[in-house]
Formats: sequence, C-alpha cells, structure tokens
Amino acid sequence: MQLCLFAVQNEEECAVLSPPSSFAGSPGDTAFRATDQGSDREKQFKKGLLGELIFLQQQIQQHEEETRRDHFGSSQQQQQKRKASDKEKVDQLQEELLRTQLKYQRMLERLEKENKELRKIVLQRDDKGIHQRKLKKSLIDMYSEVLDTLSDYDASYNTHDHLPRVVVVGDQSAGKTSVLEMIAQARIFPRGSGEMMTRSPVKVTLSEGPHHVALFKDSSREFDLTKKEDLAALRNEIEIRMRKSVSEGCTVSAETISLSVKGPGLQRMVLVDLPGVISTVTSGMAPDTKETIFSISKAYMQNPNAIILCIQDGSVDAERSIVTDLVSQMDPQGKRTIFVLTKVDLAEKNVASPSRIQQIIEGKLFPMKALGYFAVVTGKGNTSESIESIKEYEEEFFQNSKLLKNCMLKAHQVTTRNLSLAVSDCFWKMVRESVEQQADAFKATRFNLETEWKNNYPRLRELDRNELFEKAKNEILDEVISLSQVTPKHWEDMLQQSLWERVSTHVIENIYLPAAQTMNSGTFNTTVDIKLKQWTDKQLPNKAVEVAWGTLQEEFSRFMTEEKSKEHDDIFDKLKQAVKEESIKRHKWNEGAEDSLRVIQHNALEDRSISDKQQWDAAIQFMEETLRSRLKDTESVIEDMVGPDWKKRWLYWVGRSKEQSIRNETKNELEKMMRCNDEHPAYLANDEVTTVRKNLEARGVAVDPCLIKDTWHQVYRRHFLKNALGHCNLCRRGFYYYQRHFVDSELECNDVVLFWRIQRMLAITANTLRQQLTNTEVRRLEKNVKEVLEDFAEDCEKKMKLLTGKRVQLAEDLKKVREIQEKLEAFIEALHQEEK
Repeated sequence: MQLCLFAVQNEEECAVLSPPSSFAGSPGDTAFRATDQGSDREKQFKKGLLGELIFLQQQIQQHEEETRRDHFGSSQQQQQKRKASDKEKVDQLQEELLRTQLKYQRMLERLEKENKELRKIVLQRDDKGIHQRKLKKSLIDMYSEVLDTLSDYDASYNTHDHLPRVVVVGDQSAGKTSVLEMIAQARIFPRGSGEMMTRSPVKVTLSEGPHHVALFKDSSREFDLTKKEDLAALRNEIEIRMRKSVSEGCTVSAETISLSVKGPGLQRMVLVDLPGVISTVTSGMAPDTKETIFSISKAYMQNPNAIILCIQDGSVDAERSIVTDLVSQMDPQGKRTIFVLTKVDLAEKNVASPSRIQQIIEGKLFPMKALGYFAVVTGKGNTSESIESIKEYEEEFFQNSKLLKNCMLKAHQVTTRNLSLAVSDCFWKMVRESVEQQADAFKATRFNLETEWKNNYPRLRELDRNELFEKAKNEILDEVISLSQVTPKHWEDMLQQSLWERVSTHVIENIYLPAAQTMNSGTFNTTVDIKLKQWTDKQLPNKAVEVAWGTLQEEFSRFMTEEKSKEHDDIFDKLKQAVKEESIKRHKWNEGAEDSLRVIQHNALEDRSISDKQQWDAAIQFMEETLRSRLKDTESVIEDMVGPDWKKRWLYWVGRSKEQSIRNETKNELEKMMRCNDEHPAYLANDEVTTVRKNLEARGVAVDPCLIKDTWHQVYRRHFLKNALGHCNLCRRGFYYYQRHFVDSELECNDVVLFWRIQRMLAITANTLRQQLTNTEVRRLEKNVKEVLEDFAEDCEKKMKLLTGKRVQLAEDLKKVREIQEKLEAFIEALHQEEK
C-alpha cells in the first residue's frame, strides 16, 4: 500500500514538471517556450533527466507488481509460513523506496532549479528589450488590478463581489505570516514575539518576474528582496502603513494594504493575509478588537468564491483553536477550504500520540471539512532565518519524519512547495469557473447606472469627482485672474470709501470735536496736529492694512461666489468656499507695508497747503457730507430716546413709553437752556444739572442726573453739528481769506483745512494700498490659491467632503463599474488565449 501511495505521488509530482494550462499564458512562459524550442542543448538535458525519472518510475511500478503478486498469488497457509520473510522483504522494499524517493526528489529539485535559472535569464533578456518586443501585462497582474479597483470602489464590501481570492485566516501566532512568506519566498512581514503584528488586511499578489522584488500599489519604489536592507525597509513600511490605517482608539483596521511580489518561479495567485483571530482582548487593545477581527474575516470569507487557507498551529492543543469553528460556519461543506497544519516538527516532538496528527490531516478531528489537508514546517522560530535555510530544514525534517515513514502523512500533503502548487491550482480553477459570471453581473450593474444617469441628468456629462475637481479648479483660477483685471480707479474708490468708514468715527469724535470746542484757531490747530500725530503713529497704518486686506477678500469672495450665468452649477459652491477660506487663512500681508504707510500718511497730514479753489470746494463738500451724515445719526438716536413725535403718534397710532416721555421732557428743558446760551460749552456744570432736575420735578417729572447728562450729550451734539454745517456754508467763499491766512477777517475755516488734510491722506493711502494690492498681494493670493488647489487635489478625503451629492456619487459609481467591467473583460480575453 505504501508503494502504491508513493507511485501515485510520483505521478502527481512528475506532472508538475509540465506546467498546467494556467501558466502557459504569462510572458515569461511564452518567452521560455520560444527559447526552449531554439535550444537543442536544453532539450537534450531535459530529455536525459526525464528519461532517468521515467526509468525510476518503471522500477517503482515493477516493485509494486511484485508485491501485489506476492500478496495475492500465495495462499493463506503460505502467507503464514512466509510471514517473517515477507515482512523482511517489505522492510527492504520500503527502505529502497525511501532511497529512491530521496534520489527522485533531488533530481526534481535540480531540474526545477535549472528551469528557474533558464526562466530568469529569458525574463531578464525580455526585460532588457533584446527580443525587441513589449511584454504584455501578466495575467495575475491584470486580475490584481481588478481587485484593487473593486477595493477602491467599495471598501465596505457593500457590493459583495464574488471574485476569487485566497483568504489566509488563523489564530494569532498560528504561523499565517510564515506560511505566506514561504509561498512568497521572502521574509516580507513584520514579526513580533506573541504580540499582534497584522493589524490590517494585506493583499499580496504573487507573479513571475525576472527579479525578486516587491512594490506597493500606490508607490513606484521597488524593494529588492535579495537585499537585507530592502527587506528591512519593506517590513518597516508595512508596519507604518498598518499603524496609519488604524483609527485612534482602535487596534485593527479594515483598510487593505496592497502589495505585489514578483520573482522567478513564484506561483501566480492573490492572497489576503488577515489579522489573527483572538479569544481574549488583552490590555492595550480596544474593547471591540475581537469582534472587529471576526467581522473583517467574515467579510472576506463570505465571498462564495474565496479560497479559505485555514492555518492551524500544530504545536498547541487542537481544542484551543478558534478559527476552525469560524471557517466551518462560513464553508460548512469545505468546498473551498484548504487546511494547513503548521509547526509539525514541534507537534511530532511534543504530541504523545502521533495518530492525533494523522487524525487532523485526515480531517477526522475537527468538524470542519476541507478540500485538502497539508502539513508544513516554517522554520525553527528564529526571525533571522532565511527562506533557503527554512526550506532545507523543512525538507530534512520530512525526509526523516516518522509521520511520513509510517504513512501517517502522504508525501503530497507535506512541504510549503506542495501547498503553494495546490493553492495556485485551486485559485485558478475557481477563477475560471466564476470570472465570466462576475463580468456579467457588473455589466448589468453598469446598464442600471447608465439608465439612472440618463433619466436624472440627461444634459450633463458623466464627470466623476476628479474630473469635477479639475473643472472647478480651472474656474477658480480664472476667477482669481479676474482680480488682476480690476481697474485702478475701482480699487482706489473702494479702498478710500472703506478706509473712511473705518476711521471716520475716530476723526470726528477724537480729533475734530475736541479741537472745534477750543477757543481760538491757534489752539484748534495745535490740538489737531497733536492728535493726528498720535493717530498716525499708533493706529492709522494698521487700520489701512486691515482695510486693504478686507477689500481684497471682499473682491475675491465676489468673484468666487457670484453666478456667472443663469446655468450656474452649485455643485462647486462648497469647494470654492473651502478654497477661499483656506487661501485667505494662508495669506499674510507684507510686513513692511505698515512702516511705509506710516511715513506716507504722516507727510500727507503735515501738508496744509490747499493749492486751488477746486480742492477747497472738494474739501467743503467732503466736510458737509460727513457732518450731515453725523447729524442724521444723532437725530436718529434722539428719536429713539424720546419716541415718536406728535405727527407719527397721530398717523400711526403709536405712543411713547414712560422712559421716552421722561427723556422728551428732559430734552425740551435742555433745549430751552441751549437757546438761552447759543455758545454753551460741551459739558453741563453741576449747578446746571441741578437746575434742570428741579425744573422737571416742579412739573412732576422725577429724573436722574445721569439721564440728564446723557440726554445733554445728544442735544449738544445736534446743536454743534447744525452750527458746523452753517459755518461750512460760510466757508464756501473763504478760499480768498485762506490764501491771506485769514488776516483782517472774522472768518476762520481751519476745520475745512482739517478735512482737506484728511481727504488728501485718504487719497494718497488708497493709491499706495492699490499699488501694494496689484503689484504684490493679488499675485501672492493667486499663488496661495494654486497651492491650496494642489493640496486639495492630493487629498481624496477633502474632495469627497467638498464634492458631494447624488450626481457625483452616481458618476463615481458609473466610472468604477465601467472600469471594473472593462478590466474583467480584458482579463477574460487573456485567460481564454492562455487556455488555447
């Protein structure tokens, strides 16, 4: 029986020498066959090796036939007599069989090594362009791209795609990562002693190539897996990406890290390494870690075409396994599960009954069912071991293992090499059986999405989020350029008006009114000069810069938000608002602007020389408009204090409140006192306050002294502004007296000169600020906008947040589904060509 099993094994392993059809379509295989046909030496070499193998196989078959004849050709009595001799003969045959198997294994390894070297040479020649042809994308790379696109399309697995993947699951520290590394033939994953290292799913695409390299989906850097430095850098990068993918307060993440590994002789397949299943949440882990790992594992395993590679630690009691129950729930019939028992060397050493290992491999110990069962050894537990040393140790162990000698394990069930071949065959079988059905499903989805778009947006192009962003980017840049087209006059008018609105209250309240209440022109001019100097040194330049920055923001916002046409598309509004806010936030006004403004403004205010009558009239008009505006505001305040007059009360049937009535009586009393003394000073004396209060009390009106003073302030202000307007009219003919410095004239118009100085300072400041805007600040703002747009273009989360709505999502889905369908169809076409 042992000979029979070995013969079957030899037949199976000999079949490995001629690659299955799934390997025939890769560029390397095509090139290899072309080279092989052109090399007689290689043919003769292979023919000699194959001849030896066939001769060995015939010897094995001959031994098998002799055993069968000896077994069935003798009678029961003869068997009893010759029992001892038969047993001795069987032992001899078994020893010879093991020696033959060892010889066969070495020859097979030598042939595979030669084959691998030849393929590497051919692929390198193709890589250097010796054959003067462009290599096509490999079949497995095409398939991996489909999976990556699907992952981007639906990271939450709501679409439930049924494309095959090899899902690697197992208990924590069961050896999942080690098995994967043996299949990839490189120590590519970060390792730890007992702690959780796999914190997020890692999709590894294995494919054949001339060099043993690895690279991430979103990076162009290649890691040379033959160099220790690159291997260390790769492991570090994987660990960094895992930690970045884990949100704050969590231990694991569902975000997939996509890695491609190429190298000579690698089996083509896509594997997904999942976080190890745990039974207890330890300190330092998030409370929901266990449930999250189960959820991630189930999301991958519920795919009916996913191949489940179930990893079980052979060095611990089988009853402690959690993953087998989970796998049996997801695949009760075991139609897509491959079971792998790791650390068999420790199991053989520690397990009291080796038959227990046999029960596990035969699928009799667990309720879980599987397509196949494998036993592997992935090293001695030393993280510094190389893949080659691990392979040698594994082969040496199984050659000397009693499990194999006593037929508890079959030869085709051991070593990671046999596992890799079996998983690859199963993967491609599943791909061929399901890929066309999946392509049809996405074709139907595409039709539904296209129909929905035609019904909802018949006149719009199907622009996805990136295309919409580019369109919005161009619009924003055009709008920023429009700032440079604003005329200088428009800038100066806005700046002058805004600056005066900002500083007018200070000029009137803190400079003009205090100076106008002085007794003579000398005191007036002295007060004005002192206050203007203080204002210029401390506040005015800063206020001017603030006004300029506010004006620039206002114009920028106007260009960004105003509708350019009736068909305004509001889908960009949130993005434009965000770009505007971020650009303004980054913009810093030139630090030297205030210093230069201070000098210019001080010189402008020092000048008192009005050169012509036109400037004099303009100053009077400016002063008159300012005073009228202040008088109007004062009268509005008084009206609010005393309530509606008799006309409004009669027409609109409104009345005064009690406080307004008291205010009105107080105002009337103060106006009587003002008429008695037209030149009354700005402040009431205490005896005047007492007189007003007693007069009001005599009429039955009780009033507080503070209310009297507050009312007096507004009454006097109105009186003063009316007198100032009258004086302003008198000064219209005063330019002649101004030129003579008001000699021999009772008319003094120093207040007109003050307003001329203010008006000229406003004009000069507005002109200076306009130059700063057009020459420097607009360009810097435009640069900031470009930088913000570049940053937003690289930030997918920002674009998803700012470009939202059903229309955007529908276009995104439609683009992805089309891309998936097209890539699937291209893959199916390449798959059919490989099978021919």
